[in-house]
Amino acid sequence: MYRSHSCGELRASHINTEVTLAGWVQKSRDKGFMVWVDIRDRYGITQLIFDEARTPIEMIEMAKSLGREFVIQVTGTVIERESKNTKMATGDVEVLVSKLEILNKSLTPPFTIEDKTDGGEDIRMKYRYIDIRRNPVKDSLIFRHKVSMEVRKYLSDQEFIEVETPYLIKSTPEGARDFVVPSRMNEGQFYALPQSPQTFKQLLMVGGMDKYFQIVKCFRDEDLRADRQPEFTQIDCEMAFVEQEDILNIFEGLTRHLLKEINGVEVKEFPRMRYDDAMRIYGNDKPDIRFGMEFGELNAIAQHREFSVFNSAELVVGIAVPSGNSYTRKEIDKLIDWVRRPQVGALGMVYCRVNEDGSFKSSVDKFYDQEDLALWAQKTNAKPGDLICILSGETHKVRAQLSALRMELATRLGLRDPKVFAPLWVIDFPLLELDEETGHYHAMHHPFTSPKPGQLELLDTHPGDVKANAYDLVLNGNEIGGGSIRIHDKQTQALMLRHLGFSEEDAKAQFGFLMDAFEYGAPPHGGLAFGLDRLVAILGGQETIRDFIAFPKNNSGRDVMIDAPALIDPAQLKELSIQLDIQKK
Repeated sequence: MYRSHSCGELRASHINTEVTLAGWVQKSRDKGFMVWVDIRDRYGITQLIFDEARTPIEMIEMAKSLGREFVIQVTGTVIERESKNTKMATGDVEVLVSKLEILNKSLTPPFTIEDKTDGGEDIRMKYRYIDIRRNPVKDSLIFRHKVSMEVRKYLSDQEFIEVETPYLIKSTPEGARDFVVPSRMNEGQFYALPQSPQTFKQLLMVGGMDKYFQIVKCFRDEDLRADRQPEFTQIDCEMAFVEQEDILNIFEGLTRHLLKEINGVEVKEFPRMRYDDAMRIYGNDKPDIRFGMEFGELNAIAQHREFSVFNSAELVVGIAVPSGNSYTRKEIDKLIDWVRRPQVGALGMVYCRVNEDGSFKSSVDKFYDQEDLALWAQKTNAKPGDLICILSGETHKVRAQLSALRMELATRLGLRDPKVFAPLWVIDFPLLELDEETGHYHAMHHPFTSPKPGQLELLDTHPGDVKANAYDLVLNGNEIGGGSIRIHDKQTQALMLRHLGFSEEDAKAQFGFLMDAFEYGAPPHGGLAFGLDRLVAILGGQETIRDFIAFPKNNSGRDVMIDAPALIDPAQLKELSIQLDIQKK
């Protein structure tokens, strides 16, 4: 055996026991007549001692030659430490080494293997296999494993069956751009990597597998926004003979289970909010409800004066910042600069101080009197000592801008406590979204989402008013899951595709296999998919998903460790009958 115990296992009860350990050299301390070496593995760190009085001199010299991250094996006796280390689980003991073997030497690593390392993100991404040795990354991957195991346990107990679906599939338009894979055996033809197992899980419902799940890789070739990956992992689920309420209940149960087993938190309430209300009150469809700062719409009480900025706006809307009246003018100016950033896009911001004596002082006092400002405070629920921040403009743009400001202020004020969990169902989404550039509708979720009962006929007359039988699960301002009741009959699916701009021929070419399956007794069905990467990060109290992914890609979609994507050998291209014609941009 390379080891009899792990490096995190030894305690006072092991004193006088002979043990064999194997691991990496964390650090060493040379006192001349005595050398201490910390040996590390996944489980912890143990201190080794090489003592001139008890250790052969050649072994001491060998110990002095050990560099950081050398892989070693030692055999020795567990003894009590003279200077105990209460910060280490093994801090009561050390191993007096009688045998040392260097299993592999190491170059000096490009950064320190410590919780707080001196390596920047780029260098750690390049040497990810070294970065994984650090506790924050190692523990995040172990944490992800625990979450995955609890997911499997809960769903299996609910009689779900895990079924694998193919990775090499047909390219179908589901919203994002596909990654495509050429087929050597079928010249000129391509597979696509799945954006989700959507059609396959529906086919499993047709096949009678009435409770399916899969922890599965999905792929989208799209421009990467903050903290996105081109490949990501879903907890993909589908159920037959269910309505929306059945699905919400099952996955509330899964979320409760995870919060309790992983975080030790009991969550009783899963409030529900209509999409229209979420947009009106919070400016986005995944609101963080751990704190207030709800939107107050001010059109009726702000567009009666001579202030043209408000008068010309579709929407005038504000939020009350708790204790924001303490902000200096310089701090408020920095907030105005923040909302003017291209990432937010506001033209400016009006503000109003709510003084402790009940009076008001605004940046537009020239146009509004104290009675007007009192109404603003009433609409935004502002209290004495608060600051009212107001934006105006096109409705959908200004809501997004104020939502971004709300989240930024909450972060600055410490209102987004990662140890507090506030789940929320957002329901009644629009079925279709209008593309302003093309004038065509596209599916807000995907083409297989069914409309709410009784709204099918509106597709022909008022398609923008049709609500989807769809739902998203939001946790702490992040969408962690989403799904819908699916269309399960050929006629309705054909109607939906027609409204999405598919000709009858295109619909048959793209989705004929699914619509044919619907003619062989397809049951009513629906499902939901959790984003595992995001879910694990939130349960782990983090905002960034990368540390919970073993080998993530950077913001350009590159794996800088293995240098991918990369050029293909011309012989491979020839074998695939592919000729490159790269246009310079």
